[in-house]
Amino acid sequence: MSETPSGLHKRERWERRTQGPLLALSLLFAAAYAVPIVLPDSDPWVREAGRAVEWGVWAAFAVDLAIRLHLSPWKLRFLRENPLAVLAVALPLLQPLRLLRLVSGLLLAGHRARLAAATAQIRLTTYVAGSCAGLLLFGSLAVLEVERNSPEGNIRTFGDAVWWSFTTMTTVGYGDLAPTTGLGRVLAVGLMLSGIALLGVVTANIAAWFISQFDREKAEEQRQTAAIDELTAEVRALRAELAAAGEGRAAVPEPAGRNGGGPGVSSPRS
Repeated sequence: MSETPSGLHKRERWERRTQGPLLALSLLFAAAYAVPIVLPDSDPWVREAGRAVEWGVWAAFAVDLAIRLHLSPWKLRFLRENPLAVLAVALPLLQPLRLLRLVSGLLLAGHRARLAAATAQIRLTTYVAGSCAGLLLFGSLAVLEVERNSPEGNIRTFGDAVWWSFTTMTTVGYGDLAPTTGLGRVLAVGLMLSGIALLGVVTANIAAWFISQFDREKAEEQRQTAAIDELTAEVRALRAELAAAGEGRAAVPEPAGRNGGGPGVSSPRS
């Protein structure tokens, strides 16, 4: 059962109107989340301000979800189609996932005019590429937060965290940097699984895009070949008609006299 057009249009209008504000809030959340981790020696009020911003952004996303749910005629279907949004509101620890999906969607919406004629594979690949970048950032910040004060840890700076996240997501795993805490290893497992899934989707969609390009070129060649065959058939038919017309004129006898007299009859003299 599909949503009614009026309810669907209301929700779409709400989502279009909130794109800009939600993008600004997501960037604000990223800054509030990153500053205390990247600058651990900052003043206490910086941490308090960051925590207040995080909860304020969470509240804004909770209100957004509630309004979208209210505008959706079929509530259960909306909840099934937006599991990350529901989890992000229900579990504040999953806020980065909610913001990651939101930022990626808004970036695609901002380039809607450029991607309007593109295929679904390109749109999905762009979305997943943005998700990879966001996952790399949040993974680096998270592992740095839990590993920096570990006595046996070797991930001490943001640069180390980014390098570790990149090698983990790509499953290279040089082994020069590794988490030592239990929470850090849980983050590593999640980052590995997410990286494999996202990079696999990117690779699959790039391959699908090339295949679609080849199919499009093949279809264009077939169309041109069919047009040439049709034109050739028309030319042959025209030649046949001209040949038949020429044979018909050759089979008709011409009159013997110009004055209409029969053979052997001479015109009278005056």
